[in-house]
Amino acid sequence: MDILITGANGYIGQRLVSALLEQKEPHQLHCLVRNRRRFEVEHIHERIHIRELDFLRPDENQALPDADVAFYLIHSMSNRGNFMEKEEQAARNFVRLLEKTSCRQIIYLGAIANEKELSDHLNSRSNVEKVLRSGRIPVTALRAGIIVGSGSASFEIIRDLVEKMPLLIAPRWVDTLCQPIGVRNVMQLLTGVMLREETFGQHYDIGGPEVLSYRQMLLQFAQVRKLRRYICAFWLMTPRISTYWLYFITSTSYPLVANLVGSLKVNVICRPNNLADNLGIELMSYREAVELAFLRIEQNMVISSWKDAFSSFDTNPRLMEYVETPRFGCYRDFKKRDITGKTEDALERVWGIGGHNGWYYGNLLWRIRGFLDRLVGGVGLRRGRTNTDKIYPGDALDFWRVLVADRGRGRLLLYAEMKLPGEAWLEFKVVHRGERCELHQIATFRPRGLWGRLYWYSVLPFHFFLFNGMISRIAEARPVKQAMWNTR
Repeated sequence: MDILITGANGYIGQRLVSALLEQKEPHQLHCLVRNRRRFEVEHIHERIHIRELDFLRPDENQALPDADVAFYLIHSMSNRGNFMEKEEQAARNFVRLLEKTSCRQIIYLGAIANEKELSDHLNSRSNVEKVLRSGRIPVTALRAGIIVGSGSASFEIIRDLVEKMPLLIAPRWVDTLCQPIGVRNVMQLLTGVMLREETFGQHYDIGGPEVLSYRQMLLQFAQVRKLRRYICAFWLMTPRISTYWLYFITSTSYPLVANLVGSLKVNVICRPNNLADNLGIELMSYREAVELAFLRIEQNMVISSWKDAFSSFDTNPRLMEYVETPRFGCYRDFKKRDITGKTEDALERVWGIGGHNGWYYGNLLWRIRGFLDRLVGGVGLRRGRTNTDKIYPGDALDFWRVLVADRGRGRLLLYAEMKLPGEAWLEFKVVHRGERCELHQIATFRPRGLWGRLYWYSVLPFHFFLFNGMISRIAEARPVKQAMWNTR
């Protein structure tokens, strides 16, 4: 079967690609992404065909490949600008291009929207579904609420709240009802409806077997983690206050949390249907989905994470095209060290940077910088990293974005997503000098106006200690695990 997947490098898209490759039938997967540099390494497969296409700015001369089924998984997580118009425009361009092919079915993952009053994002999801149905190709819409899985936004937000706060002073929406569903069940349902003619033109609410309040979800999560937690709903917490509250406590970006707070006030309960029974799918309970998510985390098998989605942080999707740092009008901090131990150990330390391992030197100062970034609306350090030993282009890494992760050539290039009066890059390179190897560390800053120049000179003393200490720790001869342990 030929299958077209839009948003193939998103949270759901990456998992769908993996699920389809595991099926017995040798599907041909046509993955549409805005930048192919973000579709790397683990997705290199002979049955995967990658195409670049931005449905907001489609190339009129570019045709979509013929496919039997097309998955539409494009969603915006931003509250900024005219996102509803953009989502509608992308859907219309998709339908227009797809109608020129022989596609037989569109499968859309939307949102449950059964209440009279909906948030802007829930309204937009419903509108996108209407746009998709305006064409000649039949649509099968699966409408989900909270999706529970390792790396999902809802899972990570609940995890932050439960693990960081013994007493939760929560807004009134803590008693809103929802019907969470495990991400594994979502994959089973998405793949299960492919070319099933009885589902053509139909829509189904998909959820787990339980209707729970957010309070119950938080408490069950705490039970799985063997933590004792208490929740107190506080009626004075307005939507704006609760937005800031979630933003500072969790690793969520401000645009994403503003979107979520708007939707958390709406009950998200499924209208009954027998889709899961017809497909022979056993729905997991919320507790089972949480336990499975932690099993994935413990095995370092998190396939995708919301933190790596550009739309969650208003990241420029064209950022991945800039794989070389600018040369002119920039300040640079260049340092180099001879690698005294094994080159592979130094690369292991470079590839393990950030997250729980920290930055190898002055971690308290890095945390303070992350806290200050959060105060001014930045992402801070709380995003961490998706996997402990893997980095791919496009990944979020604390308050950096990975532009290049070429381990074979020994190069890692990061772009700063913290709030700055300019632009910043941090690069690590292994350079071979005959029989010895050097580690090069280059910090590049392109200032924006006078404030940018003043900022650079004000942080020079900190850079002197931090950057010297960091490169020395990475290049030293100690075993990898010992070096990482000593930074904590």
